[in-house]
Amino acid sequence: MAFDGLFAHAMVNELKNTLVNGRVAKISQPYSNEVILTIRSNRQNYPLLLSANPNYARIQVTKIPYTNPQTPTNFTMMLRKYLDGAKIEDIWQLQNDRVIYLSFTRRNELGDQITLLLSIEIMGRHSNVILIDSQENKVLDAIKHVSAHQDRYRTLLPGSTYRTPPKQDKSDPFSKQELYVELNEQYPNRDVLAQKLVDTYQGFSQLSGLQLADTLHSTNYPSLQEAYAYFLDKTKHPDPVILINNNKLDFSFLSAGMKVKSTWSTLSELLDAFYQDKAEHDRVKQQGANLIKVVTNNLRKNQRKLKKQNKELQATENADSYRIKGELLTTYLYQVQRGMNSITLPNYYDNDNLLEISLSNQLSPSQNAQKYFKRYQKLKNAVVYLNQQIKNTKAEITYLESLASAIELADPRDLPEIKLELQEQGYLKTQKDKRSPKKARRKNKSKPELYYATDGTEISVGKNNIQNDHLTMKTARKDEIWLHVKNIPGSHVIVHSNSPSESTLLEAAQIAAYYSKGRASANVAVDYVPVKNIRKPNGAKPGFVIYEGQKTLYVTPQKDQIDSLKQK
Repeated sequence: MAFDGLFAHAMVNELKNTLVNGRVAKISQPYSNEVILTIRSNRQNYPLLLSANPNYARIQVTKIPYTNPQTPTNFTMMLRKYLDGAKIEDIWQLQNDRVIYLSFTRRNELGDQITLLLSIEIMGRHSNVILIDSQENKVLDAIKHVSAHQDRYRTLLPGSTYRTPPKQDKSDPFSKQELYVELNEQYPNRDVLAQKLVDTYQGFSQLSGLQLADTLHSTNYPSLQEAYAYFLDKTKHPDPVILINNNKLDFSFLSAGMKVKSTWSTLSELLDAFYQDKAEHDRVKQQGANLIKVVTNNLRKNQRKLKKQNKELQATENADSYRIKGELLTTYLYQVQRGMNSITLPNYYDNDNLLEISLSNQLSPSQNAQKYFKRYQKLKNAVVYLNQQIKNTKAEITYLESLASAIELADPRDLPEIKLELQEQGYLKTQKDKRSPKKARRKNKSKPELYYATDGTEISVGKNNIQNDHLTMKTARKDEIWLHVKNIPGSHVIVHSNSPSESTLLEAAQIAAYYSKGRASANVAVDYVPVKNIRKPNGAKPGFVIYEGQKTLYVTPQKDQIDSLKQK
């Protein structure tokens, strides 16, 4: 990703124009590595996201909703102690590095004005958010504590002296600008020049190097100096874009030399669009790690169980051979003598071809015959039992796959409901809680996802089995239309209309296909039927229903189209 020093430079300019002189109105830490400061500026609230996520570290104003945890962390309490009501005096960048500082002023308990710094370091797995007493240059706290054992160069613990990250032996592109002329002359090849620019200038990613190389090679500018000036000026007047770079999506503050997928009004809006799904998936993966493990382990266990049951069922295929041997022995009982180990008899079930039958010399002729009949009856009973067990195991696998699919598409706020479902079904131990299960469920209850068809018709989607049951069996009217992917796990989808248009049905079918195990397929079969045709069998697993009288649509789920229908 291209949140490099140049993008940080552009983001600083954007945030300064919006947030400087604003005051901190609210502080929360919805996730372990992310803090949100709500800044009140120019009569508006701006949720400022400070992320130290190893994969998605960034600073931006975000419009993505979040849930504030009931119990604040120690870092949140420290921020509230020092920054609640504080005024943002300035925002700046450490040279062209991926380190951004927010300077705050406020009055302490004695009425004296104090200055505080908040450092946001965007450095992969070393990313951090650090609160600093700028007058004493002391670390007050950090979202990630770093001891001397972990890093000999700098310690990030409460009370330690603050040191800036190690400086790179590179030039600041905003101060030493003459180097690009020599590099452009020495390395006319685009890719080689891009790499040399990355090696020479501070804060350049590979994408920025390629974009500057393209700008320098462009014939749109009278001189190299003007081309370089245009490139740097874009950090002040950016064109926020999502790009396609080497068949992968990336983002930048300008579009030079790249194929543009989409454009945005601000850098913050760009990051919201680019990171929303990636960051949500990562949060679910972190917070739902235990749920994923439980579902995965049980799924593997049942898959192994099914394989064993099928093998046992296959072994029962020769049950009739035992019955035939028993009947032949009974028919020709007078030919069988006690003490024989085997006998060859004509098989009247096979044109009187001779069949050799093994005997026990310890048993009488009739006992040998009964032995074969008992084996036959045992295998016959086993077939009935195994078929029922295989049916139960397949149902269990389908249910677990539906849970796996629900976790994959869940928001962090959906996880408590999925956890409760796992507890109710016996996959997880129920934690000690004085509340009744009904109260716990009410507390953890989340709402189905809401979409709007092109013609304005509402479409609801259950994102887990509890939501599916409630949406289909409780919320939906009997004359509304219910959709579900055919024969694979997926969400229940309700079109809130008794006579939806063909285009609305197709859009709802796309949503149903996306919220299913078949979302990556090019052609997904989706059944639809009036809600009155849905029935839930007694004792069925959450989310399981049966239906009749359905019609089927075939669609290709496309995320961009589905996102365009989402409630704004």
